[in-house]
Amino acid sequence: MSDQENLRLAYEQALKSYHEGGLPIGSVMVDASGAVIGAGHNKRVQENNPILHGEMDCIRSVGPRKNYQGLTLYTTLSPCMMCSGTIVQFGIKRVVVGEDENFKGNIDFLEKNGVEVVLLKDAQCTALMKKFQQEKPELWLEDIGEGA
Repeated sequence: MSDQENLRLAYEQALKSYHEGGLPIGSVMVDASGAVIGAGHNKRVQENNPILHGEMDCIRSVGPRKNYQGLTLYTTLSPCMMCSGTIVQFGIKRVVVGEDENFKGNIDFLEKNGVEVVLLKDAQCTALMKKFQQEKPELWLEDIGEGA
């Protein structure tokens, strides 16, 4: 499948979280053959867990591995520092990002640490996050550690 098709799977995860009352950030992980080996979405609200971001839930669903070589992580939103640090720590070398308009995230950090980042500037990812930020600004700020 193409990057855009895999990002659609991550978007479906984001939409699932949104409909559950959570933050609309989704992620999938794909191996070198193109098979989806993990999926997740932000479950901070659903599981009352401040570190269960979309990328973290996806990596958790993949489970322990000896290495993450040849894997690609797809995420609907540019990763925060916590998720970016995890990507670097586990040696995930390719990340496809849906959008960075609503949150710049840490693309520069990822690239400086040897991660290939593909930014798709996806209109659906952008629109869903913008809608959520307008509906629940306090929850959004809390999620990224900027809540009052």
